[in-house]
Amino acid sequence: MKKIILVAMMAALACTSVFAAKAKKAEKKSAIKIAMVTDSGDITDQSFNQTTYQACKSYAEANKLDFQYYKPAGDSTADRVASIDAAYQDGYNVIVLPGFLFGEAIVKVAKDYDDAKFIGLDISEFDLGGAKLPSNVFCAVYAEEIPGYFAGYAAVKEGYRHLGFLGGMAVPAVIRYGYGFVQGANKAAEELNIADQVTVEYVYGGQFYGDQTITATMDGWYKNRGVEVVFACGGGIWTSACDAAAKVHGKVIGVDVDQTAQINNYEAGMHVTSAMKGLGATVYACLAAIQDGSFAADYAGKVSSLGLVSGTDLNANYVGLPTATWVMKNFKVSDYKKMVADVYSGKTKVSNAIDKDPVVSIKVNKYPNIK
Repeated sequence: MKKIILVAMMAALACTSVFAAKAKKAEKKSAIKIAMVTDSGDITDQSFNQTTYQACKSYAEANKLDFQYYKPAGDSTADRVASIDAAYQDGYNVIVLPGFLFGEAIVKVAKDYDDAKFIGLDISEFDLGGAKLPSNVFCAVYAEEIPGYFAGYAAVKEGYRHLGFLGGMAVPAVIRYGYGFVQGANKAAEELNIADQVTVEYVYGGQFYGDQTITATMDGWYKNRGVEVVFACGGGIWTSACDAAAKVHGKVIGVDVDQTAQINNYEAGMHVTSAMKGLGATVYACLAAIQDGSFAADYAGKVSSLGLVSGTDLNANYVGLPTATWVMKNFKVSDYKKMVADVYSGKTKVSNAIDKDPVVSIKVNKYPNIK
């Protein structure tokens, strides 16, 4: 009888231990609290901030986690640091920071808050000033040359022959977008045997916002040079391309996120496609890694370039063109899928070099910076 009782007690203790372990594991998994700090915009900007906000909010809701966003009082590193401080003091231990403007802020605060995790989106070693990242930080950069390539290739295959590239400041990410765009346009032109018929006008605005001077340059491209579509790449500089395009029913290619709604607000049908970065996919992957404990092995202290991870699953990739809002007629989604597969497999090479202009068969007119 005593033996039976002893066995029963041991079984009960074992069950209790199992349940306790499961409870502890569940507690550990739900222990994170997510905060996001906006950069110079807000969560309705239909760009970096809004996309990051929606991804964080969606992940938090799906996993029953606390989430809050913070908007800095001004557009300075000090203001951004103050918002990060506030989030940390409020108990948030995973802080998501979208955009290169957070480079200096991460360097200032991350080492002091070593019990929190920081996820930096589109923050390069250049933006960090060469500082070494502590193990509680991960920064993602993107292979911009690939979506740039996709956009240039698609534009020529769709039927456009006179293209423009309007970059913001000539920082590495913008240059990679532009050089990828030229490479893609060239590849499509060579495949169609029309390299002598395709021209790309190429310029940097010298800033990340549109204004009257930049709009005037775009007016000249659309009205006088016959440019049909401009890939506007660099913060809010796309507004100048849209202002000019609307006057002549021109077309615009968006950047970073799917800008269909933003661009078509200027004129219905203005948006052709967008060269996108997978901000949402990055947020989900990093938050999942923090929850399951794999952050230390896969992300800690790294600046990683994210690009194609699949030749067949478009949703798995960190760069690409939007298919949900597809409007191109000559270049179809099926054509796009083949292009992705070719680039992923290495059949098609896309250079990420930015130290010299791409060698191409098409004509490229490169101008001095507007500012």
